[in-house]
Parts: sequence; structure tokens; C-alpha cells
Amino acid sequence: MENGGKLLIYAPVPVYRQDATLYLENQANVGVARWAENFGHVDVMMPVRDLPPPLGWSAISDDAPLPRNVDLHLLPTAYRPDQFLRAYAGTRSRIEDLIDRNDYLSFAIGGLFGDWGAVSGFAAKAKGRPFAVWADRVESEVVRLGRNDGNWRRRLQAHLYHRPMAVLEHAVIRRSALGLFHGMETFNAYAPYSDKPKVVHDILLERSDHIPTQDLRKKIMTSGQGPLKIVFAGRADPMKGPLEWVEVLEKLAANGVDFQATWLGDGALLDDMKQAVERAGLSGRVALPGFVTDRQQVLTALRKAHIHMFCHKTPESPRNLIEALISGTPIIGYDGAYARDLVHGHSGGAFVEIGDTGGLAQLVTAIDADRSRLAQLIEDAYNDGKIFSSDAVFKHRSDLIKEYLPGPAKEKAPLHA
Repeated sequence: MENGGKLLIYAPVPVYRQDATLYLENQANVGVARWAENFGHVDVMMPVRDLPPPLGWSAISDDAPLPRNVDLHLLPTAYRPDQFLRAYAGTRSRIEDLIDRNDYLSFAIGGLFGDWGAVSGFAAKAKGRPFAVWADRVESEVVRLGRNDGNWRRRLQAHLYHRPMAVLEHAVIRRSALGLFHGMETFNAYAPYSDKPKVVHDILLERSDHIPTQDLRKKIMTSGQGPLKIVFAGRADPMKGPLEWVEVLEKLAANGVDFQATWLGDGALLDDMKQAVERAGLSGRVALPGFVTDRQQVLTALRKAHIHMFCHKTPESPRNLIEALISGTPIIGYDGAYARDLVHGHSGGAFVEIGDTGGLAQLVTAIDADRSRLAQLIEDAYNDGKIFSSDAVFKHRSDLIKEYLPGPAKEKAPLHA
């Protein structure tokens, strides 16, 4: 489809502002560029925080500008009820003006107070404007499953918020003309509330980030040598099951498996992981370097690994599984519709029930003992990952928006008897 038309999107990834300089998350920057390739003009709404940027955010500057056909619109961060009520009227008015100026509308949802994507959906519906809704995980379910984690304030908030969040999510989706749901977990949860639900994917890596063929062949040929190399790339948060991941490693050691494991990522449970690793006597076999800013370093670690072992516990669609597949690294972990769908073509993964650390340890032990099976899994993972790249997945989403939403050309088309 042609790249014309004006698109308005809301993305909840925060922009950080320090000394009048704006900082955008590196991966969100890639996403903005991909949207700009598929539309004539893109208005991007994002919340802003007046704080120093965390790792993984880069300055928008003369040396690293936004695409010329992109305008960034900063909305207030208003996750507390009082903040949201104060900001609501003025922010909704700004959103309505942007809705009037654009041909296509797509809003990410997830949250309760301060969810400007949901506000945008209600505003569009009030104006009679069809819009797409985007979700990359079932946010209300993530909050529900985390209601026993964190300090008492977080636990209380989770208990109070998860049901109203689900009601809000369903209400916005019912009013949308198109549902763009990242992965099968999200699709299965939200499809019943959408008139036109579509499974889409979200990855911000290029085709050049796929493992080169010669490196893949070397990886397959040497898969029978040395200790089993295990990797995970993601946050050390409860929803990722980091302590269960360490528990599986402890069971592998008890099974006599020779392995080297690395968890790439920071998070609330990283210190707990370090303590668990030390208690299990695995300090020499497990590396926990924390957050890695260099994406090439992450890809290198994924390419060198034999398996990407994961213990995801919530209905989400994490990009790290796709990143593993494009690195020729089988995904081995807890079962879920998203993971199964990623490898339905070539079976580049294997799964056990959520929470079954013993079963996961047995599975990995069996893979280690059968290195010919491992070699086949590596090739299968590579073939499953071939279809994924940022240009392909963003073009797919853009084409769906243009197909199912009434853009300018459709509005001007003559009526036929």
C-alpha cells in the first residue's frame, strides 16, 4: 500500500526531559522511524517525565533528530488520580485537536489513571472517528498476578486496580474498529471484545540483526562441544520468573549438567537473584551483569547461546523470544500461546507448564544429553525467526490500519449504486 495519509498514535513509552533536552527510548525511536516510513506524516503522543533519563534512552538532537515527517506531542504523566483529574480536560482537548488533524488513528492502551490511549479512544468514538487499538500484553492480568509482590502500597494498588483496568480495556476495545494485538496471548485475551482482532508482532531489530548464515552453520557444527550455554535477556521482575530461573539452574547442576548461564537485564529482583545464585553455589557458572546498553552485545550473547531459557509467568508477548529466534537460539521455557505460535512453523522451541521448574530442568537436561537434537533445534529456531524484522512487522500493522480504517482516499471515493 502507498505511504500517504496522516497517522496519529499514542505510545505509553515515556519521554524524559532534562535541561530542555528530550530523551526517547532507543527502541521506541526505531518504532517511530518505521511508522514514518509507512505514512506521509505521523503525530506521536507520549507522556513526558521531567527526570534524568534512564539507561536505554538517547537525546533527540541535531545529530539524532526525529524523521522529518514526525511531530512529537508530549502529554503529562498522570498515574495518580489527582494528577489525572487535574490534567484530564486540557489533555483531552489537545488529543481531540490532533484527532481532527489526522486521517488514521491508533492508540496503545494499558493502565488506569493516566492512560491517555484509552482517553484518545473514547474521544475518537465521541467524534465518530474509527480507530485502532494496540496492546502488547494484558496489562490488567499482569497487575492481578503481581498483586502479592512489592511493598504494601503496590500490593494494595494492584488489588484495587486490576478489575477496573480490565473493564476499561474491554470498553475501549469494544469501541475500536480494529484490534492490533501483539502475540497470541494478548490476542486470545482481547479478541472476544474486538470486531476486527488481528495478531501482529512487535520487533525493533533489522534484517541485518539476524545471525549471518556462516555464523549459524558454525553454531550448529559446534553445538556438541563444551558446556551448555544458557541465556536470558529481559528484566529481573516477578513476571519474568527470575528466581524460578535460578531454581532451574540449581536443578540442572544437581542433574550433572555442565552449563554456563547469563541473565542480561536489570530489575527489582536482581539482588535477590545474586543471593540465590550464591546460596546455590553457582557463582562461577552464572553471570548477572545487569542492564546492557549495547544492543549488539545483547545480540552477540544471544547468538553464542545454545538455548534461551525463560520462565515468563504472565500473559504477555515479550520481544526477547523473537530476538532469540533471529539469533538461531531455541526458546525453551514455560508454555504459552505466544511462544507456541512463534515456533509453529518449524518447532524451534520446547515448553513445559508454567511453574514446572522440575519439568523445565528435565527438558533442558534431555536437550544437553542429545546434542544432535540441540543442533536441529538451533536450525529450526533460525527458520522460525526468518520472518521477523522491524520493517516487515510495522508494514504489516500499517497495512492493516490502511485496510480497515477509512483513510482520506476512501472518504473521497464516489459512492456506487
